[in-house]
Amino acid sequence: MSKRQWHAGNRVRLLENGEAFFPRVFEAIRAAEREVLIETFILFEDKVGLQLHAAVCEAARRGVRVDLMVDGFGSPDLSARFIDSMREAGVHLRVFDPGRRVLGQRLNVFRRMHRKIVVVDGRLAFVGGINYSADHLMDFGPEAKQDYAVEITGPVVDEIHRFMLHAVALGGKGHRWFRRRLKVTADVRNEPTGEAEMMFVVRDNRRHTDDIERHYLAAIRTARERIVIANAYFFPGYRLIKELRRAARRGVDVRLILQGEPDMPIVKTAASMLYHHLLHAGVRIYEYCERPLHGKVALTDGLWSTVGSSNLDPLSLSLNLEANVLIRDPAFNAQLYERLEHLMREACKQVQPDDLQEWSGWRLVRSFFVFHFMRWFPAWARWLPRHAPRLVPAHATDLAEAAASPANQASQGQTPVNRAPQTDCA
Repeated sequence: MSKRQWHAGNRVRLLENGEAFFPRVFEAIRAAEREVLIETFILFEDKVGLQLHAAVCEAARRGVRVDLMVDGFGSPDLSARFIDSMREAGVHLRVFDPGRRVLGQRLNVFRRMHRKIVVVDGRLAFVGGINYSADHLMDFGPEAKQDYAVEITGPVVDEIHRFMLHAVALGGKGHRWFRRRLKVTADVRNEPTGEAEMMFVVRDNRRHTDDIERHYLAAIRTARERIVIANAYFFPGYRLIKELRRAARRGVDVRLILQGEPDMPIVKTAASMLYHHLLHAGVRIYEYCERPLHGKVALTDGLWSTVGSSNLDPLSLSLNLEANVLIRDPAFNAQLYERLEHLMREACKQVQPDDLQEWSGWRLVRSFFVFHFMRWFPAWARWLPRHAPRLVPAHATDLAEAAASPANQASQGQTPVNRAPQTDCA
């Protein structure tokens, strides 16, 4: 793919949580005339997954080309009936690195396809952190996730569309098919629809290994008034921690919204190991305590924002395949800040220096190793197993699990409405 660039003239709409996101996506799929492209880390066979299943099958039956791509680690328990009915309807379902279980354990942990993207007819795109699972809805209960996505129209959708076509081409059809498909859709050229400048950025294990991190660093370095980062899995690299501390020391209002009620306890433990370094530099930390935080959003000053799938942890910054949009738009920045400020005011606890444990010899030693781990992890990650971004047709995998799984209960009419398997770093 070509070098990323800013595109003017876009309209962007913030979608908070599944209540805003799912109806818009399903409506767009039902209105599709020619093509639907979807990538998601998680697709569960619960009430949300079944709604997506119905929408894409209906679209495929009326002649819309539907390509649905899921991650093999994030979506491991889809039933045979769920998969086969999509294929029979004409949906092209593919799986990124399905892997096989060894003694019941999934070993395909590294280099996950973690993106969450939808493109409809090459004219409408959705990018964010929301998966297709019921735990993104409030009625799921105390473990319902707080998350964000954006709906986009305008010239930047052309680039997102080309990226998605290229991703589908890697499923075995190759670049010749990609060129034919791109030629068929060449008449789709999006005219300006709004005032936002936008850039689509990805992280992969080939040419774009640190693009998202570099844009975060550039935004932090140039901030003059405020920085607000809401991130579910916060254990960033050494450089990002250093720039946050520098920004706070030069008078920038730096705020972090992190998990106070994490879906995995280790998430809070890892982040809290950084609290001393950040608080003593003037960074303000807020723990979101209402339910698990799953968002991956940030803003600086009154212009720059980002929304996407990338956490600020070693998996997202050094291993996984990720996608974010960068946004230069005062109106969107103000809306996102208002929603995050509401979160901090109504549902967060601000961490105070007095809340931290006193320094000890062990904490100093642990801090030393943590900082150097963060500093060198990107280099070490190159030695971990690499997964090329290839997709496998779903019927060729062993995704269907034993009849006792929640997925098969759903396929037999016992739909688990508010149950979703736990998945690492979603």
